[in-house]
Amino acid sequence: MNFEQFQQSTAASEPPAELPLVLTALWWDCKGNWAQAHQCAQQLDTAEHAWVHAYLHRKEGDLDNAGYWYRRAGRPVFKGSLKDEWNEIAKALLENGSE
Repeated sequence: MNFEQFQQSTAASEPPAELPLVLTALWWDCKGNWAQAHQCAQQLDTAEHAWVHAYLHRKEGDLDNAGYWYRRAGRPVFKGSLKDEWNEIAKALLENGSE
């Protein structure tokens, strides 16, 4: 799946079955379901999941918690808009074939 297909998939009521869990977290976030996104993001202990987890806590406004997850992800705190960060994460995960 490429980035455009991923974005288009968010028009559906459920995420694509083949979508990796970390991308499912972003999918639910795009749908406005922070709680479901957070649940998906915290299920696995990988740098990719930590990155999405950081983004979600930044979106929530919990910057201390976000900082912890950015460190776990090995990533700097994102300084741009939430939309730009969502796009950056999604593109990176799709390019890397995340699980």
